Amino acid sequence: MNKNGTQKAILSLTAPGAVIAPDDSSRRNLARQANEYAAHLRDEQPERFGFFAALPCLLDTEGALEEIRYSLDILKAEGVTLFTRYGTGNHYLGHPDFRPIWEDLNRRKAVVFIHPTHPVDTNRVNPQLPQPAIDYPHETTRTAVDLLTTGTKAAFPDCKIILSHAGGTLPYLISRLTTVTKDPEMEYKPYERGPNEMVEDFKSFYFDLALSSSPAVLTLLLSLVPHDHIVYGSDFPYANNNKIAGFKEALDEYPLDQELRDRIYYANAQKLLSRY
Repeated sequence: MNKNGTQKAILSLTAPGAVIAPDDSSRRNLARQANEYAAHLRDEQPERFGFFAALPCLLDTEGALEEIRYSLDILKAEGVTLFTRYGTGNHYLGHPDFRPIWEDLNRRKAVVFIHPTHPVDTNRVNPQLPQPAIDYPHETTRTAVDLLTTGTKAAFPDCKIILSHAGGTLPYLISRLTTVTKDPEMEYKPYERGPNEMVEDFKSFYFDLALSSSPAVLTLLLSLVPHDHIVYGSDFPYANNNKIAGFKEALDEYPLDQELRDRIYYANAQKLLSRY
């Protein structure tokens, strides 16, 4: 953090998180241990750390709701981390099984950080290529599209959802998605969202810039979403100090006025997390 000029970090447990444990009971225990450890780190250095809570598998509705309650009410986490899908099937985050969880998070006006995990099909494009390099951004796109087309994003507007890695490929594909929704023969249940509504729902996401600060990515993102919905991200430790420095250099070299640069680096996140 000191080497890269980071004053404060929001910690989170990345994929597979507590879901790696073999059953619901052990997943609940692992999530609890992770959150209590994160809270301990935060309490030791509150000026340097906050955290997004880890949850057990969302298919364990009771366990997930209890950990949301404990981590937000007792441990005072800044938000929660969700993964892009759960289970052995394509249970992306717009699945109706997750509605009780979204209802609770929406009631709490929670910050929800979505991080990708492996797709169901774990075959690599190339055996020498790390799967997160290509598949993770696509998984973020798939779950975000699920949230949009099922109406989940619109149904729970008080959830402040952060998409990792500049939203994956969603900014590039959003116009393709809205073109499809113009077809009068296509309907999305349980909510029908027209193309203009879909664009507004898309703009209501927040986007972090972890591993995503190239000129092409920044130009596209800045042209599509509110500038106060873009926040800095590092992806440490999976991106080591050298990689973080490289992405930070790209962001520093991109032509931005100082006010917007400050907003992206810290002010937008401060506003997003201000109630914590």
